[in-house]
Amino acid sequence: MRPRQPSPEPPAGTPRRPDSPESAEHAAPPPPVRSPEPGSPRHVPGPGEPGPPTLGRVLDLVGGGVLDVVRAPHGLGTPVRGVALYDAGEPTWEAAPDAASAALPARGLLLLAVGVDVAEAAAPDVLLAADRAGAAAVVMRRGTRPPTRALTETARGVGTALLTRGPGTDWTELLALLRAGVSYADQVGRDDPETAETPGARQGLEHVRLGDLPALANVLADLVGGAITIEDTRSRVLAYSRTDSGADPLRQLTILGQRVPEWRVAQLRESGFFRELWTSYDVVHRPADGEFAERLAVAVRVGDDVLGSLWAAAADGRPLAEGARAALRAAARAAVPHLIQHRAHTRLSARRHEEALLGVLTGRTAPADRDPALGLDDARHYAVLAVAAPPGTEAAVDGTAWHRLLDVLALQAAALRTSADAGPALSAQTGGRMYLVVPADPERPRAVAAIARELAATARTVPPGAVHVAVGRAEAGAAGLAASRASADLVLRVLAERSDPAASAVAGQDDVAVEAALLQVLDRVEPVWREAADGPVHRMLAHDAEHGTAFGTTLSAYLAAFGDVGTAAAALTVHPNTLRYRLRRIRDLFGLDLADPAARLLADIGLRLAARHAAGGGPGGLGSSPGGLGNSPGNRDRPT
Repeated sequence: MRPRQPSPEPPAGTPRRPDSPESAEHAAPPPPVRSPEPGSPRHVPGPGEPGPPTLGRVLDLVGGGVLDVVRAPHGLGTPVRGVALYDAGEPTWEAAPDAASAALPARGLLLLAVGVDVAEAAAPDVLLAADRAGAAAVVMRRGTRPPTRALTETARGVGTALLTRGPGTDWTELLALLRAGVSYADQVGRDDPETAETPGARQGLEHVRLGDLPALANVLADLVGGAITIEDTRSRVLAYSRTDSGADPLRQLTILGQRVPEWRVAQLRESGFFRELWTSYDVVHRPADGEFAERLAVAVRVGDDVLGSLWAAAADGRPLAEGARAALRAAARAAVPHLIQHRAHTRLSARRHEEALLGVLTGRTAPADRDPALGLDDARHYAVLAVAAPPGTEAAVDGTAWHRLLDVLALQAAALRTSADAGPALSAQTGGRMYLVVPADPERPRAVAAIARELAATARTVPPGAVHVAVGRAEAGAAGLAASRASADLVLRVLAERSDPAASAVAGQDDVAVEAALLQVLDRVEPVWREAADGPVHRMLAHDAEHGTAFGTTLSAYLAAFGDVGTAAAALTVHPNTLRYRLRRIRDLFGLDLADPAARLLADIGLRLAARHAAGGGPGGLGSSPGGLGNSPGNRDRPT
């Protein structure tokens, strides 16, 4: 079993670490060792002995609640040299001609067994393979079932630690967290030539907890000799250093607003400063401008992936120190694992929050068992808004652009309020649509509809533009959220089945009451209709499919015109006599007497169901098709 690395392999002979973004700076891999017997002890460095990060240190750095230790035969002091992905399809080291002298392909690695559950029959074999390859630990998914007895017994006989990942953690984010933890643990204590000259700089960085961005900003300010802000790629402030003296007006505005002012962002964009910052691998200088002090900025990168930026501003009207550029370059390297960890934990927290909300919306989670972090108040009323791409539009195909639009709408919704004391909207995305939970004031029923219209108006300014926004009925407390969500899903279906579905539209269930009721009737009739497959309407539609006739289309137009031959003929662009002939043929061939009201009702229901089937329609929403979880072209692929 050879682990598949999360980044491309370097040229032959290039020393690298499998988990490091700056692999060229690290020493070559350890020399080959002989194959261990299963369960043989791994060497654990002593307290004063130099060595790679340990399993315990890495677990501490990634934070609690991410991984659970099932068994660690040699304790948490086991060295971890990197992180890699387990791939059962790769050739194993056992296939080497001389297995006894073959290098251990996973020596000291923490392997992520993506897609392997501890309850699966294959799990023990994966653990054995990881142990034979010398892995320090292997991570498997833990779902609703505990590890099998076979896996537990296997874990007792091997030297590789067994860890589990809970269902709320994404493999991609876990990989980023572990890479950050290993990188940080390996980096701490190593001298950086550009920080070694700064007294206390290395010691200060050693004492910054991974992901503690405010503490990092303060240490970097001492290192650089200026006021520091740490920003993400959208110019939002993640952290800032203490300012002993008065900050310049721009720094004050940035800190108070928690982001760089829009007018300043526009200036930096138009001047080309941002383009230079995001494309450069070095520090970029911005001279003093009137009342604004000079600034140095540098992008924080992992390879070509930009994590954010560091900004150093001169203080007290004095220019930045001569060594500030070199210090900021070193600071950018030191900030890498912190920003990786911050980004991964932010995404992880958002994912868990989203999953908790979806559990309540779908009814999978009982209202009494909901996550308190959602902040839902049973004394309040809430309405669920559902946002979806109109069928057949570019948004329904281009998932990237569509999810970018949903992110914009979620940010806007979080800032909108239905009343002065209402909390922010909660949002969750799944299956290519977004659900928003909005406090609904029974005394102001139009406030929620106003939010829906604002979202639709905003969507028109952001490609791909058109959206359907459905407003579910207001319900009391968390217990009513599933019903409100079902109401919003029903309204979305009505909007999607209208004659001009590609246009933006906003509606509540009261606005589409008749159409919504009809859809619900058809949902209940459809199973019975499928069983009665030999009725007159069934035979007519089968004849159309076999012979290319258009009796179904003709009858639909006639019923839609309430039996007015002239109107129906005009809609079909045929002569009225032609229409009358076709109606007689329908009666003669299929026994469908259109003078009978019951026959007309049956025909109308059958034709509507046939049209739904042809369009791929049916009950939609969370967990159902189309438009539900996993059935949209825009659905996000999330490995489990």
